[in-house]
Amino acid sequence: MRVAIDYTAAVYQVAGIGRFVRCLVKALAEIDRDTEYILVYADPPHGHTPPLPDAPNFVGRRIPLPERALSALWHRLTLPIPVDLITGPVDVFHSPDFVLPPVRRAAKVLTVHDLAFLLRPECADAKLRDYLEKTVPRSVARADFILADSVNTQDDLICLLGVPPTKVQVVPGAVDDSFAPIRDPEVLQDMRDRLSDGAPYILSVGMIEPRKNLGRLIEAFELLKAQLDIPHKLVLAGKRGWLSDGIYQRAKSSPLSADILFPGFVADAELPALYSASDLFAYPSLYEGFGLPPLEAMACGVPVVASACASLPEVVGEAAEMVDPEDAQQIALAMARILDDRDLRDRMVSQGLEQSRLFTWQASAKKTLAVYKRLACE
Repeated sequence: MRVAIDYTAAVYQVAGIGRFVRCLVKALAEIDRDTEYILVYADPPHGHTPPLPDAPNFVGRRIPLPERALSALWHRLTLPIPVDLITGPVDVFHSPDFVLPPVRRAAKVLTVHDLAFLLRPECADAKLRDYLEKTVPRSVARADFILADSVNTQDDLICLLGVPPTKVQVVPGAVDDSFAPIRDPEVLQDMRDRLSDGAPYILSVGMIEPRKNLGRLIEAFELLKAQLDIPHKLVLAGKRGWLSDGIYQRAKSSPLSADILFPGFVADAELPALYSASDLFAYPSLYEGFGLPPLEAMACGVPVVASACASLPEVVGEAAEMVDPEDAQQIALAMARILDDRDLRDRMVSQGLEQSRLFTWQASAKKTLAVYKRLACE
Protein backbone atom coordinates (compact mmCIF):
# COMPACT_ATOMS: atom_id res chain seq x y z
CA MET A 1 0.00 0.00 0.00
CA ARG A 2 1.21 3.50 -0.88
CA VAL A 3 -0.16 6.42 1.13
CA ALA A 4 0.53 10.12 0.54
CA ILE A 5 -0.01 12.61 3.35
CA ASP A 6 -0.10 16.39 2.97
CA TYR A 7 2.64 17.36 5.42
CA THR A 8 2.48 21.12 4.77
CA ALA A 9 0.87 21.99 8.12
CA ALA A 10 3.66 20.11 9.92
CA VAL A 11 6.22 22.25 8.07
CA TYR A 12 4.52 25.64 8.38
CA GLN A 13 2.69 25.55 11.74
CA VAL A 14 4.68 25.24 14.95
CA ALA A 15 1.61 24.53 17.12
CA GLY A 16 -2.03 23.51 16.69
CA ILE A 17 -2.66 21.47 13.55
CA GLY A 18 1.05 21.46 12.73
CA ARG A 19 1.81 19.59 15.94
CA PHE A 20 -1.20 17.30 15.36
CA VAL A 21 0.17 16.26 11.96
CA ARG A 22 3.75 15.79 13.20
CA CYS A 23 2.62 13.63 16.12
CA LEU A 24 0.26 11.50 14.01
CA VAL A 25 2.92 10.87 11.36
CA LYS A 26 5.51 10.04 14.03
CA ALA A 27 3.12 7.49 15.54
CA LEU A 28 2.39 5.99 12.10
CA ALA A 29 6.14 5.52 11.65
CA GLU A 30 6.30 3.73 15.00
CA ILE A 31 3.49 1.24 14.31
CA ASP A 32 3.72 0.63 10.55
CA ARG A 33 6.81 -0.44 8.61
CA ASP A 34 4.92 -2.09 5.74
CA THR A 35 3.16 0.84 4.08
CA GLU A 36 5.09 3.18 1.81
CA TYR A 37 4.45 6.78 2.91
CA ILE A 38 5.06 9.88 0.81
CA LEU A 39 4.99 13.12 2.79
CA VAL A 40 4.26 15.92 0.35
CA TYR A 41 4.74 19.53 1.45
CA ALA A 42 4.92 23.08 0.12
CA ASP A 43 8.32 24.72 -0.21
CA PRO A 44 9.43 25.35 3.40
CA PRO A 45 9.78 28.94 4.63
CA HIS A 46 13.37 30.24 4.66
CA GLY A 47 14.52 27.07 2.89
CA HIS A 48 14.46 24.99 6.07
CA THR A 49 14.44 21.23 5.67
CA PRO A 50 11.47 19.87 7.65
CA PRO A 51 12.01 17.04 10.14
CA LEU A 52 10.77 13.75 8.72
CA PRO A 53 10.34 10.39 10.49
CA ASP A 54 13.52 8.35 10.68
CA ALA A 55 11.98 5.30 9.04
CA PRO A 56 12.87 3.62 5.74
CA ASN A 57 9.26 3.57 4.51
CA PHE A 58 8.82 7.37 4.79
CA VAL A 59 10.04 9.77 2.11
CA GLY A 60 9.48 13.49 1.58
CA ARG A 61 8.38 15.19 -1.63
CA ARG A 62 8.79 18.96 -1.81
CA ILE A 63 6.50 21.01 -4.04
CA PRO A 64 8.56 23.95 -5.38
CA LEU A 65 5.94 26.53 -4.40
CA PRO A 66 5.20 28.16 -1.02
CA GLU A 67 2.01 27.34 0.85
CA ARG A 68 0.30 30.62 -0.07
CA ALA A 69 0.89 30.06 -3.79
CA LEU A 70 -0.37 26.48 -3.63
CA SER A 71 -3.48 27.58 -1.77
CA ALA A 72 -4.17 30.23 -4.41
CA LEU A 73 -3.75 27.77 -7.29
CA TRP A 74 -5.70 24.87 -5.82
CA HIS A 75 -8.36 26.49 -3.66
CA ARG A 76 -8.91 30.05 -4.85
CA LEU A 77 -8.37 29.61 -8.61
CA THR A 78 -9.37 25.90 -8.40
CA LEU A 79 -6.86 24.87 -11.05
CA PRO A 80 -7.06 21.09 -11.58
CA ILE A 81 -3.33 20.40 -11.21
CA PRO A 82 -3.28 17.00 -9.45
CA VAL A 83 -1.00 16.45 -6.47
CA ASP A 84 -0.31 13.00 -7.97
CA LEU A 85 2.24 14.70 -10.23
CA ILE A 86 4.42 15.08 -7.14
CA THR A 87 3.51 11.96 -5.17
CA GLY A 88 3.32 9.50 -8.04
CA PRO A 89 0.62 6.81 -8.02
CA VAL A 90 -0.79 6.18 -4.53
CA ASP A 91 -3.65 4.16 -3.09
CA VAL A 92 -4.70 6.76 -0.50
CA PHE A 93 -4.18 10.51 -0.25
CA HIS A 94 -4.74 12.04 3.21
CA SER A 95 -5.10 15.76 3.77
CA PRO A 96 -5.05 16.36 7.57
CA ASP A 97 -5.75 20.12 7.43
CA PHE A 98 -9.34 20.86 6.31
CA VAL A 99 -8.89 21.08 2.51
CA LEU A 100 -8.14 18.66 -0.33
CA PRO A 101 -5.96 19.43 -3.33
CA PRO A 102 -6.90 17.95 -6.72
CA VAL A 103 -6.23 14.20 -6.66
CA ARG A 104 -6.37 12.21 -9.88
CA ARG A 105 -6.34 8.58 -8.75
CA ALA A 106 -6.50 7.70 -5.06
CA ALA A 107 -8.98 7.30 -2.25
CA LYS A 108 -9.24 10.73 -0.64
CA VAL A 109 -9.18 11.08 3.17
CA LEU A 110 -9.78 14.47 4.80
CA THR A 111 -9.37 15.48 8.44
CA VAL A 112 -11.70 18.25 9.62
CA HIS A 113 -10.69 19.52 13.05
CA ASP A 114 -13.65 21.79 13.75
CA LEU A 115 -16.35 23.91 12.15
CA ALA A 116 -15.72 27.01 14.26
CA PHE A 117 -15.85 29.21 11.16
CA LEU A 118 -19.55 28.25 10.82
CA LEU A 119 -20.52 28.08 14.49
CA ARG A 120 -18.48 31.02 15.81
CA PRO A 121 -18.03 33.22 12.73
CA GLU A 122 -17.57 36.34 14.86
CA CYS A 123 -14.33 34.85 16.20
CA ALA A 124 -12.65 34.42 12.81
CA ASP A 125 -10.82 36.83 10.56
CA ALA A 126 -13.16 37.78 7.69
CA LYS A 127 -10.78 36.67 4.91
CA LEU A 128 -10.01 33.37 6.62
CA ARG A 129 -13.71 32.74 7.25
CA ASP A 130 -14.58 33.45 3.62
CA TYR A 131 -11.84 31.07 2.46
CA LEU A 132 -12.94 28.26 4.79
CA GLU A 133 -16.64 28.69 4.00
CA LYS A 134 -15.86 28.07 0.33
CA THR A 135 -13.13 25.45 0.47
CA VAL A 136 -14.05 23.20 3.39
CA PRO A 137 -17.57 22.21 2.19
CA ARG A 138 -16.13 21.66 -1.29
CA SER A 139 -13.37 19.44 0.10
CA VAL A 140 -15.81 17.55 2.32
CA ALA A 141 -17.98 16.81 -0.71
CA ARG A 142 -14.99 15.51 -2.69
CA ALA A 143 -13.57 13.34 0.10
CA ASP A 144 -14.17 9.59 0.09
CA PHE A 145 -13.84 9.49 3.87
CA ILE A 146 -13.56 12.08 6.65
CA LEU A 147 -11.78 11.93 9.99
CA ALA A 148 -13.01 14.16 12.84
CA ASP A 149 -11.12 15.03 16.03
CA SER A 150 -14.13 14.43 18.28
CA VAL A 151 -17.71 13.19 18.42
CA ASN A 152 -18.71 16.85 18.62
CA THR A 153 -16.99 17.65 15.31
CA GLN A 154 -18.37 14.46 13.76
CA ASP A 155 -21.90 15.56 14.72
CA ASP A 156 -21.27 19.07 13.38
CA LEU A 157 -20.17 17.60 10.04
CA ILE A 158 -23.31 15.46 9.83
CA CYS A 159 -25.69 18.25 10.87
CA LEU A 160 -24.14 21.28 9.18
CA LEU A 161 -22.55 19.85 6.03
CA GLY A 162 -24.77 16.84 5.47
CA VAL A 163 -21.99 14.25 5.72
CA PRO A 164 -23.42 10.69 5.79
CA PRO A 165 -22.66 9.05 9.16
CA THR A 166 -21.05 6.13 7.31
CA LYS A 167 -18.51 8.50 5.73
CA VAL A 168 -17.00 9.93 8.92
CA GLN A 169 -15.09 8.50 11.89
CA VAL A 170 -13.62 9.98 15.05
CA VAL A 171 -9.83 9.91 15.37
CA PRO A 172 -8.98 12.07 18.39
CA GLY A 173 -5.87 14.03 19.13
CA ALA A 174 -3.61 12.78 21.89
CA VAL A 175 -0.93 13.64 24.41
CA ASP A 176 2.71 13.22 23.46
CA ASP A 177 4.86 11.15 25.82
CA SER A 178 6.94 14.24 26.63
CA PHE A 179 4.07 15.63 28.72
CA ALA A 180 4.51 14.35 32.29
CA PRO A 181 4.71 15.98 35.72
CA ILE A 182 8.03 17.67 36.42
CA ARG A 183 8.85 17.43 40.13
CA ASP A 184 12.32 19.01 40.21
CA PRO A 185 11.86 22.15 42.36
CA GLU A 186 14.77 23.91 40.68
CA VAL A 187 13.27 23.45 37.21
CA LEU A 188 9.87 24.66 38.41
CA GLN A 189 11.28 27.67 40.22
CA ASP A 190 13.43 28.57 37.23
CA MET A 191 10.29 28.64 35.06
CA ARG A 192 8.47 30.85 37.58
CA ASP A 193 11.48 33.16 37.87
CA ARG A 194 11.67 33.60 34.10
CA LEU A 195 7.95 33.90 33.57
CA SER A 196 6.36 35.60 36.57
CA ASP A 197 9.18 37.01 38.71
CA GLY A 198 8.95 33.93 40.93
CA ALA A 199 5.23 34.25 41.68
CA PRO A 200 2.79 31.32 41.39
CA TYR A 201 0.59 31.54 38.32
CA ILE A 202 -2.63 30.45 36.66
CA LEU A 203 -1.98 29.37 33.08
CA SER A 204 -3.81 29.32 29.77
CA VAL A 205 -2.19 28.14 26.53
CA GLY A 206 -3.37 28.74 22.98
CA MET A 207 -3.33 31.27 20.17
CA ILE A 208 -4.38 34.72 21.37
CA GLU A 209 -7.66 35.12 19.48
CA PRO A 210 -11.34 35.71 20.37
CA ARG A 211 -12.48 32.07 20.41
CA LYS A 212 -10.22 31.40 23.41
CA ASN A 213 -12.42 33.77 25.46
CA LEU A 214 -9.44 35.39 27.18
CA GLY A 215 -11.22 38.67 27.86
CA ARG A 216 -13.68 36.83 30.07
CA LEU A 217 -10.83 34.87 31.69
CA ILE A 218 -9.21 38.19 32.59
CA GLU A 219 -12.51 39.31 34.13
CA ALA A 220 -12.70 36.04 36.10
CA PHE A 221 -9.11 36.56 37.29
CA GLU A 222 -10.07 40.00 38.60
CA LEU A 223 -13.05 38.50 40.45
CA LEU A 224 -10.85 35.71 41.82
CA LYS A 225 -8.27 38.12 43.21
CA ALA A 226 -11.05 40.11 44.85
CA GLN A 227 -12.34 36.93 46.54
CA LEU A 228 -9.05 35.37 47.60
CA ASP A 229 -5.90 37.00 48.93
CA ILE A 230 -3.53 35.16 46.60
CA PRO A 231 -0.21 36.18 44.99
CA HIS A 232 -0.95 34.52 41.64
CA LYS A 233 -0.40 36.03 38.23
CA LEU A 234 -2.29 35.11 35.06
CA VAL A 235 -0.09 33.79 32.24
CA LEU A 236 -1.66 33.75 28.76
CA ALA A 237 0.85 31.88 26.61
CA GLY A 238 0.50 31.69 22.85
CA LYS A 239 1.21 33.31 19.53
CA ARG A 240 -0.65 36.51 18.69
CA GLY A 241 -3.57 35.66 16.40
CA TRP A 242 -6.34 37.38 14.48
CA LEU A 243 -8.67 39.97 16.03
CA SER A 244 -6.53 40.01 19.17
CA ASP A 245 -6.12 43.76 19.75
CA GLY A 246 -9.15 43.86 22.07
CA ILE A 247 -7.67 41.11 24.26
CA TYR A 248 -4.41 42.96 24.79
CA GLN A 249 -6.30 46.20 25.39
CA ARG A 250 -8.52 44.48 27.97
CA ALA A 251 -5.43 43.28 29.83
CA LYS A 252 -3.80 46.70 29.63
CA SER A 253 -6.87 48.45 31.06
CA SER A 254 -7.28 45.97 33.92
CA PRO A 255 -6.49 47.16 37.46
CA LEU A 256 -4.40 43.97 37.63
CA SER A 257 -2.55 44.65 34.37
CA ALA A 258 0.84 44.11 36.05
CA ASP A 259 -0.27 40.57 36.97
CA ILE A 260 -1.45 39.59 33.47
CA LEU A 261 1.45 38.26 31.40
CA PHE A 262 1.76 37.45 27.69
CA PRO A 263 4.99 35.49 27.17
CA GLY A 264 4.14 34.76 23.52
CA PHE A 265 4.70 31.44 21.80
CA VAL A 266 6.33 28.79 23.99
CA ALA A 267 8.34 26.07 22.23
CA ASP A 268 7.24 22.45 22.60
CA ALA A 269 10.33 21.56 24.64
CA GLU A 270 9.40 24.18 27.26
CA LEU A 271 5.71 23.26 27.56
CA PRO A 272 5.98 20.44 30.16
CA ALA A 273 7.80 22.78 32.55
CA LEU A 274 5.39 25.63 31.74
CA TYR A 275 2.41 23.45 32.64
CA SER A 276 4.03 21.76 35.65
CA ALA A 277 5.04 25.04 37.25
CA SER A 278 1.47 26.37 37.18
CA ASP A 279 -1.02 25.93 40.02
CA LEU A 280 -4.07 25.82 37.76
CA PHE A 281 -4.87 25.60 34.06
CA ALA A 282 -7.86 27.60 32.77
CA TYR A 283 -9.40 26.99 29.34
CA PRO A 284 -12.76 28.79 28.99
CA SER A 285 -12.80 28.48 25.18
CA LEU A 286 -16.04 29.24 23.37
CA TYR A 287 -15.57 26.36 20.92
CA GLU A 288 -12.99 23.61 20.35
CA GLY A 289 -12.96 20.77 17.86
CA PHE A 290 -10.81 18.84 20.32
CA GLY A 291 -8.85 20.96 22.81
CA LEU A 292 -5.38 19.53 23.37
CA PRO A 293 -3.96 21.98 25.99
CA PRO A 294 -6.28 20.82 28.83
CA LEU A 295 -5.15 17.22 28.28
CA GLU A 296 -1.50 18.29 28.23
CA ALA A 297 -2.01 20.17 31.49
CA MET A 298 -3.62 17.08 33.06
CA ALA A 299 -0.73 14.92 31.86
CA CYS A 300 1.61 17.31 33.68
CA GLY A 301 -0.33 16.97 36.95
CA VAL A 302 -2.18 20.29 36.86
CA PRO A 303 -5.90 20.72 37.77
CA VAL A 304 -8.03 22.12 34.97
CA VAL A 305 -11.00 24.46 34.60
CA ALA A 306 -12.59 24.08 31.16
CA SER A 307 -15.69 25.09 29.21
CA ALA A 308 -18.71 22.81 29.36
CA CYS A 309 -19.30 23.15 25.63
CA ALA A 310 -18.38 21.72 22.21
CA SER A 311 -15.83 18.88 22.42
CA LEU A 312 -14.27 19.75 25.78
CA PRO A 313 -16.58 17.61 27.98
CA GLU A 314 -15.68 14.47 26.01
CA VAL A 315 -11.97 15.36 26.14
CA VAL A 316 -11.59 16.15 29.85
CA GLY A 317 -14.28 13.75 31.09
CA GLU A 318 -15.00 14.13 34.81
CA ALA A 319 -11.45 15.17 35.63
CA ALA A 320 -11.95 18.95 35.21
CA GLU A 321 -14.11 21.63 36.75
CA MET A 322 -16.58 22.46 33.97
CA VAL A 323 -17.93 26.00 33.60
CA ASP A 324 -20.18 28.11 31.42
CA PRO A 325 -17.66 30.08 29.33
CA GLU A 326 -20.03 33.05 29.17
CA ASP A 327 -20.13 33.40 32.99
CA ALA A 328 -17.02 35.06 34.46
CA GLN A 329 -18.30 34.63 38.02
CA GLN A 330 -18.66 30.88 37.50
CA ILE A 331 -15.13 30.66 36.09
CA ALA A 332 -13.79 32.61 39.07
CA LEU A 333 -15.61 30.41 41.60
CA ALA A 334 -14.27 27.24 39.97
CA MET A 335 -10.71 28.56 40.12
CA ALA A 336 -11.19 29.64 43.73
CA ARG A 337 -12.45 26.19 44.76
CA ILE A 338 -9.38 24.50 43.34
CA LEU A 339 -6.88 26.96 44.81
CA ASP A 340 -8.60 26.92 48.22
CA ASP A 341 -9.27 23.17 48.61
CA ARG A 342 -6.18 20.97 48.78
CA ASP A 343 -8.16 17.72 48.83
CA LEU A 344 -10.12 18.73 45.71
CA ARG A 345 -6.90 19.75 44.03
CA ASP A 346 -5.17 16.42 44.78
CA ARG A 347 -8.21 14.47 43.57
CA MET A 348 -8.32 16.45 40.32
CA VAL A 349 -4.61 15.90 39.70
CA SER A 350 -5.04 12.14 40.09
CA GLN A 351 -8.14 12.02 37.88
CA GLY A 352 -6.49 14.25 35.29
CA LEU A 353 -3.48 11.97 34.98
CA GLU A 354 -5.81 9.01 34.39
CA GLN A 355 -7.88 10.92 31.84
CA SER A 356 -4.83 12.04 29.84
CA ARG A 357 -3.67 8.42 29.51
CA LEU A 358 -6.84 7.58 27.56
CA PHE A 359 -5.53 9.53 24.56
CA THR A 360 -2.39 8.21 22.86
CA TRP A 361 -1.00 8.95 19.41
CA GLN A 362 -0.39 5.25 18.86
CA ALA A 363 -4.11 4.55 19.28
CA SER A 364 -5.01 7.41 16.93
CA ALA A 365 -2.46 6.18 14.38
CA LYS A 366 -3.93 2.64 14.50
CA LYS A 367 -7.42 4.02 13.77
CA THR A 368 -6.06 6.12 10.91
CA LEU A 369 -4.12 3.18 9.44
CA ALA A 370 -7.26 1.01 9.57
CA VAL A 371 -9.07 3.62 7.47
CA TYR A 372 -6.23 3.67 4.93
CA LYS A 373 -6.30 -0.13 4.60
CA ARG A 374 -10.06 -0.29 4.23
CA LEU A 375 -10.13 2.37 1.50
CA ALA A 376 -7.17 0.86 -0.34
CA CYS A 377 -9.04 -2.43 -0.60
CA GLU A 378 -12.28 -0.96 -1.89
